[in-house]
Amino acid sequence: MHDHTARPLQQVHEGLGGAARDEFEKSEHFDPPAHIETLAKYASEIVSQGNQTGEGWFLTGEMLELIHSGAGNIVCTQPFACLPNHVVGKGVIKELRRRHPESNIVAIDFDPGASEVNQLNRIKLMLSTAFKNLDFLHSLNLGLWKIPSGEITNYPFIKKIASFGEPVIMSTGMCDEDDIRNAMAVLTDNGLRREQITILHCNTQYPTPMADVNLRAMLTIKRDFGVEVGYSDHTQGIEVPIAAVALGAAVVEKHFTLDRAMKGPDHKASLEPKELKAMTAAIRNIEQALGTGEKCVSASERANIAVARKSIVAACTVKKGDILTDGNLAVKRPGTGISPMRWNEVVGTRASKDFEPDEMIVL
Repeated sequence: MHDHTARPLQQVHEGLGGAARDEFEKSEHFDPPAHIETLAKYASEIVSQGNQTGEGWFLTGEMLELIHSGAGNIVCTQPFACLPNHVVGKGVIKELRRRHPESNIVAIDFDPGASEVNQLNRIKLMLSTAFKNLDFLHSLNLGLWKIPSGEITNYPFIKKIASFGEPVIMSTGMCDEDDIRNAMAVLTDNGLRREQITILHCNTQYPTPMADVNLRAMLTIKRDFGVEVGYSDHTQGIEVPIAAVALGAAVVEKHFTLDRAMKGPDHKASLEPKELKAMTAAIRNIEQALGTGEKCVSASERANIAVARKSIVAACTVKKGDILTDGNLAVKRPGTGISPMRWNEVVGTRASKDFEPDEMIVL
């Protein structure tokens, strides 16, 4: 079991001021900066996303260290709300609390005066559901934006993000192609180029039933919109994101947690540390296994040619001058002699010398 008493990184509740932040910075969970790669095309970026817990959005130094150790390479966290009515309305926050009374969901604010996010620059991606947060997030110079599924019909929100002119990852849960087309139009009409946009196929049910994943839709998005694609996964386990990479996902997003037993709506569809590392290792293996697409003899197998292939040999004793026929020739290993693909070239010629059974024929 893990100790979940650590204060969540950059979680500023109403009434939580600078003293609490100072205490956090002095704690064992505050880590110095560490580099994490930003989005690069033609490689699967693994976006590891923190979860909602009883203390709000939960992201600790321990979780950041997990990502920095190789379990993913982009960390995504979210200021869920500045004030409830700025984002979803008090009624929705109340409904979330009703559905998940054990999680004590609270409003979270990112204080522009706080320094943790800038200091912990391993956080390379943030998504926000609050329009008023966008300028602040832009000031952090993260250079990469995530539009969550719930905001894909939010015209002012999408237009504002497009105005920054920076790469965008957009999730498409609860969407059909018309929803994607409309959101794409807002992005491109406001200055973004298609090569700056990555669209993630997604199903927003936590956890997503396997029958509803519809992973081939990712390929449809790539074909119809001409952009890089990826997959935001809410299934249990690691099979589907690995399959997404095999199909060509440039980005994979997965929730992670320290312990699925933690309280909150997201944890049961999240990976624990060992699983996140296993998924990352499998994805990196798949990336290597996909290769270049050119069919050629690999360096590792070249030496097997002589052992596994065959040569034309004498099937019986053959005297010099005998005509070589289908009856006195055979095909056997190793493949260091005349290739059987030259069979018709050899048949009908005269033996250049005496051959013992199984001796390789030479012309």
